[in-house]
Amino acid sequence: MKLSRRGMLRSTGAAITLATFGTPTFAAIDELVIAYNVTLPSWNPTVGLSAVNPTLQGYYQSVFDNFIPQNPDLTFGSGIITDYGWNEDNSAIWMDVREGVTWHNGDPLTAEDIAWSLARVADPDTGSPIQFIWGKITNIQHDGNRVTADMPEFEPTFFKWMSFLTGYVLPKKYYEEVGAEGFEAAPIGSGPYMVEKFERNAFVRLKANQNYWGGAPEFKTVTIKFVTDAASRVAEVESGNSHVTLEVPYEEFDRLKAKDGIEGTASPISDIGMIFLNDIDVMTDPNVRKAAAHAIDKQTIIDRLLSGYGIAIDTLQTPDYVAFDPSIEVPYDPELAKSLLAESGYGPDNPVKFKIQSTRGFKPKDFEMIQAIVGLWRRVGIEAEIEVYEIAKHFELRAADQLAPAAFYNWGNSVGDPSTSTGFAMFGPSPHSVWDGEDTFNKILPLWAEADESKRIEGWKAVDRHIAENAEVIPLLQYVQPILHATGVRVTPHRSGALLPHLMTRA
Repeated sequence: MKLSRRGMLRSTGAAITLATFGTPTFAAIDELVIAYNVTLPSWNPTVGLSAVNPTLQGYYQSVFDNFIPQNPDLTFGSGIITDYGWNEDNSAIWMDVREGVTWHNGDPLTAEDIAWSLARVADPDTGSPIQFIWGKITNIQHDGNRVTADMPEFEPTFFKWMSFLTGYVLPKKYYEEVGAEGFEAAPIGSGPYMVEKFERNAFVRLKANQNYWGGAPEFKTVTIKFVTDAASRVAEVESGNSHVTLEVPYEEFDRLKAKDGIEGTASPISDIGMIFLNDIDVMTDPNVRKAAAHAIDKQTIIDRLLSGYGIAIDTLQTPDYVAFDPSIEVPYDPELAKSLLAESGYGPDNPVKFKIQSTRGFKPKDFEMIQAIVGLWRRVGIEAEIEVYEIAKHFELRAADQLAPAAFYNWGNSVGDPSTSTGFAMFGPSPHSVWDGEDTFNKILPLWAEADESKRIEGWKAVDRHIAENAEVIPLLQYVQPILHATGVRVTPHRSGALLPHLMTRA
Protein backbone atom coordinates (compact mmCIF):
# COMPACT_ATOMS: atom_id res chain seq x y z
CA MET A 1 0.00 0.00 0.00
CA LYS A 2 1.22 3.48 -0.82
CA LEU A 3 0.91 5.95 2.02
CA SER A 4 1.01 9.57 1.01
CA ARG A 5 0.26 12.77 2.86
CA ARG A 6 -2.96 13.13 0.94
CA GLY A 7 -3.97 9.63 1.94
CA MET A 8 -3.23 10.30 5.57
CA LEU A 9 -5.22 13.51 5.40
CA ARG A 10 -8.18 11.54 4.35
CA SER A 11 -7.71 8.73 6.86
CA THR A 12 -7.98 10.50 9.27
CA GLY A 13 6.23 25.83 41.20
CA ALA A 14 2.62 26.82 41.74
CA ALA A 15 4.10 29.19 44.24
CA ILE A 16 5.57 31.54 41.69
CA THR A 17 5.20 35.06 42.92
CA LEU A 18 2.79 37.30 41.15
CA ALA A 19 5.46 39.93 41.00
CA THR A 20 7.42 37.72 38.64
CA PHE A 21 4.87 38.13 35.90
CA GLY A 22 2.76 41.08 36.83
CA THR A 23 -0.99 40.87 37.25
CA PRO A 24 -2.86 39.49 34.23
CA THR A 25 -5.51 41.88 33.06
CA PHE A 26 -8.65 40.28 31.68
CA ALA A 27 -9.80 43.53 30.04
CA ALA A 28 -6.79 43.80 27.72
CA ILE A 29 -4.49 40.81 27.75
CA ASP A 30 -1.01 41.66 26.56
CA GLU A 31 0.94 38.89 28.25
CA LEU A 32 -0.88 35.55 28.24
CA VAL A 33 -0.37 33.52 31.41
CA ILE A 34 -1.09 29.78 31.46
CA ALA A 35 -1.10 27.50 34.49
CA TYR A 36 0.10 24.12 33.21
CA ASN A 37 -0.20 20.78 34.96
CA VAL A 38 3.28 19.40 34.39
CA THR A 39 6.81 20.76 34.72
CA LEU A 40 9.28 20.65 31.87
CA PRO A 41 12.38 18.59 32.76
CA SER A 42 14.24 18.93 29.46
CA TRP A 43 14.16 21.05 26.32
CA ASN A 44 15.40 18.41 23.90
CA PRO A 45 12.22 16.84 22.44
CA THR A 46 14.06 13.92 20.86
CA VAL A 47 15.96 12.19 23.65
CA GLY A 48 15.32 10.92 27.17
CA LEU A 49 12.12 10.07 28.99
CA SER A 50 10.70 13.58 28.56
CA ALA A 51 10.59 13.02 24.82
CA VAL A 52 8.02 10.24 25.18
CA ASN A 53 5.86 12.00 27.77
CA PRO A 54 2.70 12.99 25.85
CA THR A 55 1.84 15.74 28.34
CA LEU A 56 5.04 17.64 27.50
CA GLN A 57 4.34 17.87 23.80
CA GLY A 58 2.49 21.17 24.21
CA TYR A 59 5.73 22.79 25.35
CA TYR A 60 7.72 21.24 22.55
CA GLN A 61 5.19 22.07 19.82
CA SER A 62 5.27 25.71 20.92
CA VAL A 63 9.00 25.98 20.20
CA PHE A 64 9.76 23.24 17.68
CA ASP A 65 8.05 21.99 14.55
CA ASN A 66 7.13 18.38 14.02
CA PHE A 67 8.26 17.09 10.67
CA ILE A 68 4.54 16.77 9.88
CA PRO A 69 1.99 18.63 12.03
CA GLN A 70 -1.40 17.45 13.18
CA ASN A 71 -4.38 19.76 12.95
CA PRO A 72 -6.59 20.27 16.02
CA ASP A 73 -8.87 17.46 14.81
CA LEU A 74 -5.83 15.14 14.48
CA THR A 75 -5.82 15.10 10.68
CA PHE A 76 -2.31 15.37 9.30
CA GLY A 77 -1.31 18.75 7.94
CA SER A 78 1.39 20.27 5.79
CA GLY A 79 4.33 21.61 7.76
CA ILE A 80 8.08 21.54 7.44
CA ILE A 81 7.53 18.43 5.35
CA THR A 82 5.02 19.49 2.72
CA ASP A 83 4.59 16.18 0.91
CA TYR A 84 5.94 12.66 1.21
CA GLY A 85 5.49 9.05 0.14
CA TRP A 86 6.95 5.64 -0.65
CA ASN A 87 8.54 4.18 -3.74
CA GLU A 88 6.86 1.35 -5.62
CA ASP A 89 8.06 -1.54 -3.45
CA ASN A 90 8.04 0.23 -0.06
CA SER A 91 11.80 0.07 0.21
CA ALA A 92 12.46 3.82 0.17
CA ILE A 93 10.78 7.09 1.15
CA TRP A 94 10.84 10.67 -0.09
CA MET A 95 9.99 13.98 1.60
CA ASP A 96 9.73 17.53 0.27
CA VAL A 97 10.89 20.30 2.61
CA ARG A 98 9.12 23.64 2.92
CA GLU A 99 11.18 26.52 1.57
CA GLY A 100 11.55 29.96 3.17
CA VAL A 101 11.53 28.73 6.79
CA THR A 102 14.05 30.17 9.26
CA TRP A 103 15.24 29.06 12.69
CA HIS A 104 14.75 31.34 15.68
CA ASN A 105 18.28 32.71 15.22
CA GLY A 106 17.55 33.66 11.60
CA ASP A 107 19.43 30.82 9.94
CA PRO A 108 17.56 29.17 7.06
CA LEU A 109 15.97 25.77 7.67
CA THR A 110 17.06 23.46 4.87
CA ALA A 111 16.70 19.89 3.70
CA GLU A 112 20.09 19.30 5.30
CA ASP A 113 18.51 20.02 8.70
CA ILE A 114 15.84 17.41 7.99
CA ALA A 115 18.36 14.80 6.90
CA TRP A 116 20.56 15.54 9.92
CA SER A 117 17.62 15.45 12.35
CA LEU A 118 16.54 12.07 11.03
CA ALA A 119 20.07 10.65 11.02
CA ARG A 120 20.60 11.89 14.55
CA VAL A 121 17.56 10.18 16.08
CA ALA A 122 18.27 7.07 14.02
CA ASP A 123 21.68 6.80 15.68
CA PRO A 124 21.35 4.68 18.86
CA ASP A 125 24.22 6.60 20.43
CA THR A 126 22.14 9.79 20.59
CA GLY A 127 19.63 8.23 23.00
CA SER A 128 16.34 8.63 21.18
CA PRO A 129 13.74 6.42 22.89
CA ILE A 130 12.10 5.96 19.47
CA GLN A 131 15.32 4.97 17.73
CA PHE A 132 13.75 1.60 16.98
CA ILE A 133 11.50 3.43 14.50
CA TRP A 134 13.88 6.09 13.17
CA GLY A 135 16.67 3.52 12.84
CA LYS A 136 14.70 1.75 10.11
CA ILE A 137 15.86 4.28 7.52
CA THR A 138 19.35 4.32 6.06
CA ASN A 139 21.23 6.17 3.36
CA ILE A 140 19.55 9.49 4.14
CA GLN A 141 20.24 11.96 1.34
CA HIS A 142 19.17 15.50 0.47
CA ASP A 143 19.09 17.24 -2.89
CA GLY A 144 17.48 20.65 -3.25
CA ASN A 145 14.39 20.58 -1.05
CA ARG A 146 13.94 16.81 -1.30
CA VAL A 147 15.13 14.27 1.27
CA THR A 148 15.27 10.56 0.43
CA ALA A 149 16.12 7.49 2.47
CA ASP A 150 16.13 3.74 2.12
CA MET A 151 14.00 1.53 4.36
CA PRO A 152 15.26 -2.06 4.26
CA GLU A 153 12.61 -3.05 6.82
CA PHE A 154 9.17 -1.66 5.98
CA GLU A 155 7.65 0.47 8.74
CA PRO A 156 3.98 1.22 8.01
CA THR A 157 3.71 3.94 10.66
CA PHE A 158 6.90 5.83 9.82
CA PHE A 159 5.22 9.00 8.57
CA LYS A 160 2.76 8.96 11.47
CA TRP A 161 5.73 9.06 13.83
CA MET A 162 6.82 12.27 12.11
CA SER A 163 3.82 13.88 13.86
CA PHE A 164 4.37 12.15 17.15
CA LEU A 165 6.81 11.63 20.00
CA THR A 166 10.41 12.66 19.12
CA GLY A 167 9.27 13.63 15.59
CA TYR A 168 10.79 17.10 15.75
CA VAL A 169 13.14 19.06 13.52
CA LEU A 170 16.27 20.45 15.20
CA PRO A 171 18.84 22.92 13.79
CA LYS A 172 21.99 21.12 12.60
CA LYS A 173 24.36 24.10 12.51
CA TYR A 174 23.31 25.56 15.86
CA TYR A 175 23.21 22.21 17.67
CA GLU A 176 26.67 21.28 16.46
CA GLU A 177 27.99 24.69 17.53
CA VAL A 178 26.59 24.66 21.08
CA GLY A 179 26.41 20.93 21.80
CA ALA A 180 23.78 19.12 23.83
CA GLU A 181 24.33 21.15 27.01
CA GLY A 182 24.33 24.44 25.15
CA PHE A 183 21.13 23.49 23.38
CA GLU A 184 19.48 22.59 26.68
CA ALA A 185 20.47 25.98 28.09
CA ALA A 186 19.39 27.99 25.04
CA PRO A 187 17.14 25.92 22.76
CA ILE A 188 16.06 27.22 19.38
CA GLY A 189 13.59 25.74 16.96
CA SER A 190 11.46 26.83 14.03
CA GLY A 191 8.17 26.87 15.93
CA PRO A 192 5.70 29.67 16.66
CA TYR A 193 7.36 30.71 19.93
CA MET A 194 10.95 31.31 21.07
CA VAL A 195 12.22 30.59 24.57
CA GLU A 196 12.88 33.91 26.31
CA LYS A 197 13.37 32.70 29.90
CA PHE A 198 13.23 29.33 31.61
CA GLU A 199 13.39 28.69 35.32
CA ARG A 200 13.40 24.98 36.04
CA ASN A 201 10.50 23.84 38.25
CA ALA A 202 8.96 27.32 38.03
CA PHE A 203 8.01 28.73 34.61
CA VAL A 204 8.95 29.36 31.00
CA ARG A 205 8.40 32.65 29.21
CA LEU A 206 7.92 32.48 25.45
CA LYS A 207 8.26 35.21 22.86
CA ALA A 208 6.33 35.12 19.59
CA ASN A 209 8.27 34.15 16.48
CA GLN A 210 7.26 37.01 14.19
CA ASN A 211 8.76 35.15 11.21
CA TYR A 212 6.90 31.89 11.80
CA TRP A 213 6.11 30.25 8.49
CA GLY A 214 2.58 29.49 9.67
CA GLY A 215 1.94 33.08 10.71
CA ALA A 216 2.97 34.90 13.89
CA PRO A 217 0.93 33.98 16.98
CA GLU A 218 -1.40 36.63 18.33
CA PHE A 219 0.02 36.83 21.85
CA LYS A 220 3.54 38.24 21.69
CA THR A 221 4.49 37.00 25.17
CA VAL A 222 3.29 33.87 26.92
CA THR A 223 4.25 32.76 30.41
CA ILE A 224 3.58 29.16 31.32
CA LYS A 225 3.66 28.47 35.04
CA PHE A 226 4.31 24.94 36.21
CA VAL A 227 1.39 24.27 38.56
CA THR A 228 1.19 20.55 39.23
CA ASP A 229 -1.45 20.75 41.97
CA ALA A 230 -5.01 20.77 40.61
CA ALA A 231 -6.41 22.93 43.42
CA SER A 232 -3.70 25.50 42.78
CA ARG A 233 -4.60 25.61 39.09
CA VAL A 234 -8.20 26.30 40.05
CA ALA A 235 -7.01 29.12 42.30
CA GLU A 236 -4.82 30.51 39.52
CA VAL A 237 -7.76 31.04 37.18
CA GLU A 238 -10.32 31.97 39.80
CA SER A 239 -8.03 34.62 41.26
CA GLY A 240 -7.09 35.98 37.84
CA ASN A 241 -3.41 35.14 38.24
CA SER A 242 -3.58 32.95 35.12
CA HIS A 243 -5.71 33.38 32.02
CA VAL A 244 -5.83 29.69 31.02
CA THR A 245 -5.51 26.35 32.76
CA LEU A 246 -6.43 22.73 32.14
CA GLU A 247 -7.07 19.41 33.84
CA VAL A 248 -8.98 20.77 36.82
CA PRO A 249 -11.51 18.69 38.77
CA TYR A 250 -14.72 18.55 36.80
CA GLU A 251 -16.93 19.92 39.57
CA GLU A 252 -14.60 22.92 39.71
CA PHE A 253 -14.76 23.17 35.94
CA ASP A 254 -18.56 23.30 36.07
CA ARG A 255 -18.50 25.82 38.92
CA LEU A 256 -15.96 28.19 37.44
CA LYS A 257 -17.21 28.24 33.85
CA ALA A 258 -20.50 29.58 35.22
CA LYS A 259 -18.78 32.59 36.74
CA ASP A 260 -18.51 35.96 35.07
CA GLY A 261 -15.17 36.44 33.35
CA ILE A 262 -14.37 32.72 33.00
CA GLU A 263 -15.34 30.31 30.24
CA GLY A 264 -14.77 26.63 29.79
CA THR A 265 -14.45 24.04 27.07
CA ALA A 266 -14.47 20.27 27.51
CA SER A 267 -13.67 18.02 24.55
CA PRO A 268 -12.64 14.38 24.11
CA ILE A 269 -8.90 14.00 23.58
CA SER A 270 -6.76 11.12 22.44
CA ASP A 271 -5.54 10.29 25.97
CA ILE A 272 -6.91 7.30 27.81
CA GLY A 273 -6.86 6.31 31.46
CA MET A 274 -5.67 2.74 32.01
CA ILE A 275 -4.27 0.38 34.58
CA PHE A 276 -1.10 -1.42 33.60
CA LEU A 277 -1.04 -4.99 34.91
CA ASN A 278 2.50 -6.22 35.44
CA ASP A 279 2.60 -9.99 35.00
CA ILE A 280 4.35 -10.60 38.28
CA ASP A 281 3.18 -12.05 41.61
CA VAL A 282 -0.61 -12.51 41.75
CA MET A 283 -1.05 -10.99 38.29
CA THR A 284 0.24 -14.18 36.74
CA ASP A 285 -3.15 -15.67 37.73
CA PRO A 286 -5.67 -14.91 34.94
CA ASN A 287 -8.57 -15.29 37.37
CA VAL A 288 -7.22 -12.43 39.48
CA ARG A 289 -6.73 -10.20 36.44
CA LYS A 290 -10.17 -10.96 35.00
CA ALA A 291 -11.82 -10.43 38.37
CA ALA A 292 -10.08 -7.07 38.71
CA ALA A 293 -11.34 -6.04 35.28
CA HIS A 294 -14.95 -7.20 35.72
CA ALA A 295 -15.25 -5.63 39.18
CA ILE A 296 -14.84 -2.05 37.88
CA ASP A 297 -18.02 -0.10 37.11
CA LYS A 298 -16.44 2.38 34.69
CA GLN A 299 -19.61 4.24 33.73
CA THR A 300 -20.63 4.89 37.32
CA ILE A 301 -17.14 6.19 38.08
CA ILE A 302 -17.36 8.52 35.07
CA ASP A 303 -20.83 9.69 36.03
CA ARG A 304 -20.20 10.24 39.72
CA LEU A 305 -16.54 11.21 39.92
CA LEU A 306 -16.03 12.86 36.56
CA SER A 307 -19.45 14.49 36.28
CA GLY A 308 -20.04 12.51 33.10
CA TYR A 309 -16.89 13.85 31.39
CA GLY A 310 -15.36 10.70 29.94
CA ILE A 311 -16.01 7.81 27.58
CA ALA A 312 -15.75 4.26 28.96
CA ILE A 313 -13.49 1.98 26.91
CA ASP A 314 -12.65 -1.72 27.04
CA THR A 315 -9.57 -1.78 24.79
CA LEU A 316 -6.63 0.56 24.40
CA GLN A 317 -8.34 2.10 21.34
CA THR A 318 -10.63 5.11 21.65
CA PRO A 319 -13.52 5.48 19.21
CA ASP A 320 -11.24 7.94 17.35
CA TYR A 321 -8.57 5.34 16.64
CA VAL A 322 -8.44 3.42 13.39
CA ALA A 323 -8.52 -0.03 15.07
CA PHE A 324 -11.39 0.67 17.47
CA ASP A 325 -13.67 -2.38 17.67
CA PRO A 326 -16.90 -1.72 19.61
CA SER A 327 -17.70 -5.44 19.74
CA ILE A 328 -14.90 -6.04 22.26
CA GLU A 329 -16.48 -5.58 25.67
CA VAL A 330 -15.44 -6.28 29.26
CA PRO A 331 -18.68 -5.73 31.19
CA TYR A 332 -19.05 -4.77 34.82
CA ASP A 333 -19.98 -8.06 36.47
CA PRO A 334 -19.10 -8.29 40.17
CA GLU A 335 -20.65 -11.74 40.52
CA LEU A 336 -18.42 -13.05 37.74
CA ALA A 337 -15.47 -11.40 39.49
CA LYS A 338 -16.32 -13.22 42.72
CA SER A 339 -16.60 -16.57 40.98
CA LEU A 340 -13.28 -16.08 39.20
CA LEU A 341 -11.56 -15.25 42.47
CA ALA A 342 -13.20 -18.24 44.16
CA GLU A 343 -11.66 -20.52 41.53
CA SER A 344 -8.27 -19.34 42.75
CA GLY A 345 -9.16 -19.59 46.45
CA TYR A 346 -9.82 -15.91 47.06
CA GLY A 347 -12.87 -14.05 48.32
CA PRO A 348 -14.00 -11.27 50.68
CA ASP A 349 -12.89 -13.38 53.65
CA ASN A 350 -9.56 -14.25 52.05
CA PRO A 351 -8.77 -11.36 49.70
CA VAL A 352 -6.04 -11.42 47.11
CA LYS A 353 -3.59 -8.62 47.89
CA PHE A 354 -1.45 -6.43 45.68
CA LYS A 355 -0.25 -2.86 45.29
CA ILE A 356 -1.63 -0.32 42.81
CA GLN A 357 0.24 2.87 41.96
CA SER A 358 -1.50 6.11 41.02
CA THR A 359 -0.80 9.74 40.29
CA ARG A 360 -2.66 12.33 42.36
CA GLY A 361 -3.87 15.48 40.63
CA PHE A 362 -2.01 14.87 37.39
CA LYS A 363 -5.30 14.14 35.66
CA PRO A 364 -8.72 15.15 37.00
CA LYS A 365 -9.79 12.78 39.78
CA ASP A 366 -7.03 10.29 39.03
CA PHE A 367 -6.43 9.37 42.66
CA GLU A 368 -10.13 9.44 43.46
CA MET A 369 -10.80 7.05 40.57
CA ILE A 370 -8.28 4.60 41.94
CA GLN A 371 -9.80 4.98 45.40
CA ALA A 372 -13.20 4.11 43.93
CA ILE A 373 -11.77 1.14 42.05
CA VAL A 374 -10.08 -0.15 45.19
CA GLY A 375 -13.44 0.12 46.93
CA LEU A 376 -15.14 -1.88 44.17
CA TRP A 377 -12.38 -4.45 44.31
CA ARG A 378 -12.79 -4.82 48.07
CA ARG A 379 -16.41 -5.88 47.58
CA VAL A 380 -15.41 -8.91 45.51
CA GLY A 381 -12.33 -10.02 47.44
CA ILE A 382 -9.43 -7.86 46.25
CA GLU A 383 -7.44 -5.84 48.76
CA ALA A 384 -5.24 -3.31 46.99
CA GLU A 385 -2.86 -0.89 48.65
CA ILE A 386 -2.53 2.47 46.90
CA GLU A 387 0.91 4.00 46.42
CA VAL A 388 0.99 7.54 45.05
CA TYR A 389 3.78 8.34 42.62
CA GLU A 390 4.77 11.26 40.42
CA ILE A 391 4.43 10.85 36.68
CA ALA A 392 8.21 11.02 36.25
CA LYS A 393 8.56 8.10 38.65
CA HIS A 394 6.08 6.12 36.59
CA PHE A 395 8.28 6.53 33.54
CA GLU A 396 11.35 5.40 35.43
CA LEU A 397 9.64 2.32 36.84
CA ARG A 398 8.00 1.38 33.57
CA ALA A 399 11.23 1.67 31.61
CA ALA A 400 12.89 -0.61 34.17
CA ASP A 401 9.93 -3.06 34.19
CA GLN A 402 9.47 -2.37 37.89
CA LEU A 403 5.89 -1.14 38.09
CA ALA A 404 3.72 -2.58 40.84
CA PRO A 405 1.33 -5.41 39.87
CA ALA A 406 -1.18 -2.65 38.99
CA ALA A 407 -0.33 0.91 38.01
CA PHE A 408 -2.60 3.71 36.81
CA TYR A 409 -1.41 5.81 33.88
CA ASN A 410 -2.76 7.99 31.11
CA TRP A 411 -1.65 6.96 27.64
CA GLY A 412 -1.53 9.50 24.84
CA ASN A 413 -1.76 8.41 21.20
CA SER A 414 -2.58 11.39 19.04
CA VAL A 415 -1.75 9.58 15.78
CA GLY A 416 -4.35 6.94 16.69
CA ASP A 417 -2.47 3.96 15.30
CA PRO A 418 -2.90 0.63 17.14
CA SER A 419 0.86 0.09 17.14
CA THR A 420 1.26 3.23 19.23
CA SER A 421 -1.40 2.19 21.73
CA THR A 422 -1.74 -1.57 22.06
CA GLY A 423 1.60 -2.21 20.40
CA PHE A 424 3.97 -0.33 22.62
CA ALA A 425 1.91 -0.76 25.79
CA MET A 426 1.69 -4.53 25.48
CA PHE A 427 4.74 -5.73 23.55
CA GLY A 428 7.15 -6.96 26.19
CA PRO A 429 10.45 -5.86 24.65
CA SER A 430 9.15 -2.29 24.36
CA PRO A 431 10.51 -0.02 27.11
CA HIS A 432 6.94 1.25 27.44
CA SER A 433 5.48 -2.15 28.34
CA VAL A 434 5.58 -4.29 31.47
CA TRP A 435 3.61 -7.18 29.99
CA ASP A 436 5.92 -10.04 29.06
CA GLY A 437 3.40 -12.74 28.11
CA GLU A 438 4.55 -14.88 25.18
CA ASP A 439 1.12 -15.32 23.58
CA THR A 440 0.63 -11.59 23.17
CA PHE A 441 4.21 -11.17 22.04
CA ASN A 442 3.71 -13.72 19.26
CA LYS A 443 0.46 -12.14 18.12
CA ILE A 444 1.96 -8.66 17.93
CA LEU A 445 5.30 -9.53 16.39
CA PRO A 446 4.18 -10.04 12.74
CA LEU A 447 2.08 -6.85 12.77
CA TRP A 448 4.97 -4.44 13.11
CA ALA A 449 5.91 -4.71 9.44
CA GLU A 450 2.59 -5.84 7.91
CA ALA A 451 2.34 -4.03 4.57
CA ASP A 452 -1.32 -4.84 3.90
CA GLU A 453 -3.08 -2.04 5.81
CA SER A 454 -6.45 -3.81 6.11
CA LYS A 455 -4.77 -6.99 7.33
CA ARG A 456 -2.65 -4.95 9.74
CA ILE A 457 -5.63 -3.23 11.33
CA GLU A 458 -7.64 -6.45 11.59
CA GLY A 459 -4.60 -8.07 13.18
CA TRP A 460 -4.47 -5.40 15.86
CA LYS A 461 -8.17 -5.84 16.54
CA ALA A 462 -7.53 -9.54 17.11
CA VAL A 463 -4.73 -8.67 19.52
CA ASP A 464 -7.04 -6.33 21.40
CA ARG A 465 -9.64 -9.09 21.67
CA HIS A 466 -7.04 -11.54 23.02
CA ILE A 467 -5.83 -8.97 25.56
CA ALA A 468 -9.38 -8.16 26.70
CA GLU A 469 -10.35 -11.83 27.04
CA ASN A 470 -7.29 -12.46 29.19
CA ALA A 471 -7.41 -9.16 31.08
CA GLU A 472 -3.79 -8.28 30.43
CA VAL A 473 -4.46 -4.58 30.91
CA ILE A 474 -7.48 -2.65 32.23
CA PRO A 475 -8.51 0.25 29.97
CA LEU A 476 -10.79 2.67 31.80
CA LEU A 477 -11.82 5.70 29.79
CA GLN A 478 -11.11 8.17 27.03
CA TYR A 479 -10.52 11.50 28.68
CA VAL A 480 -12.52 14.65 28.15
CA GLN A 481 -10.16 17.54 28.76
CA PRO A 482 -11.46 20.52 30.76
CA ILE A 483 -9.93 23.88 29.85
CA LEU A 484 -10.80 27.06 31.73
CA HIS A 485 -9.94 30.46 30.35
CA ALA A 486 -10.63 34.13 30.78
CA THR A 487 -13.37 35.49 28.55
CA GLY A 488 -10.76 37.68 26.89
CA VAL A 489 -9.05 34.60 25.41
CA ARG A 490 -10.34 32.33 22.67
CA VAL A 491 -8.90 28.81 23.05
CA THR A 492 -8.84 26.21 20.30
CA PRO A 493 -8.57 22.77 21.93
CA HIS A 494 -6.32 20.22 20.26
CA ARG A 495 -7.58 16.66 20.31
CA SER A 496 -4.08 15.46 21.21
CA GLY A 497 -4.55 17.16 24.58
CA ALA A 498 -1.69 19.59 23.95
CA LEU A 499 -2.55 23.09 25.14
CA LEU A 500 -1.00 25.26 22.44
CA PRO A 501 -0.68 29.02 22.99
CA HIS A 502 -0.31 29.71 19.28
CA LEU A 503 -3.89 28.44 18.88
CA MET A 504 -5.12 31.07 21.34
CA THR A 505 -6.34 34.48 20.26
CA ARG A 506 -8.03 37.48 21.83
CA ALA A 507 -11.76 37.04 22.04
